[in-house]
Amino acid sequence: MIWLAILGLCLVVLAPLWFAQRRIRLRGRREAALTLYRAQLAELEQEGARGRILPAEQAQAKLEIERRLLAMADSPDEALPAARGGWLLPAMILLVPLAAIALYLPQGAPNLPGAPLAPRIAAAEEQARQDAAMLDILRAKIATLDPQSEQARQGFVLLGNAEAGIGDAPAASAAWGRALAIRSDPKLAALKAQADAFIAQTAKGGAPAP
Repeated sequence: MIWLAILGLCLVVLAPLWFAQRRIRLRGRREAALTLYRAQLAELEQEGARGRILPAEQAQAKLEIERRLLAMADSPDEALPAARGGWLLPAMILLVPLAAIALYLPQGAPNLPGAPLAPRIAAAEEQARQDAAMLDILRAKIATLDPQSEQARQGFVLLGNAEAGIGDAPAASAAWGRALAIRSDPKLAALKAQADAFIAQTAKGGAPAP
């Protein structure tokens, strides 16, 4: 169905241009020249009315334009050569959908079912509840350990990583700070510094530094 939709959209967009192109009437050389001379006469009248040209010069220029106008009116018309590329729009009606399909196929999944917004929101909320429950369990487990033990330190590291994973930088910084208070770790200190910088930047109302 998606292929038919792409083809139909291309037809809707390009077909009016194709029909409009077919209805264009090419103007002959005589008709184009007559139109030009009439426009020159009208412009000459306007210039004379504004006083930008002397009456004698206006009369002489008018006489010359009228002479050319009469000469062109008596000459046979010669059609201008037809514009090339009349096949371009019909070809585009076929090539555009083919190009769209060629671009879509490597990454597209036409048989993938739809994903309405409401179920996705519900799934995200359920995942958030599961994450919160997991964090509560981890905090409860850490509370049963010796606050200065290596097991507690590892628990605080895991807790900080989990908090950072859900985007809670203050909680992550606090957990990593508890772990660093038990034992120093340069890599963990760098993570905490990044979290603190993020918090400070956010507090100022600016975007976090990359």
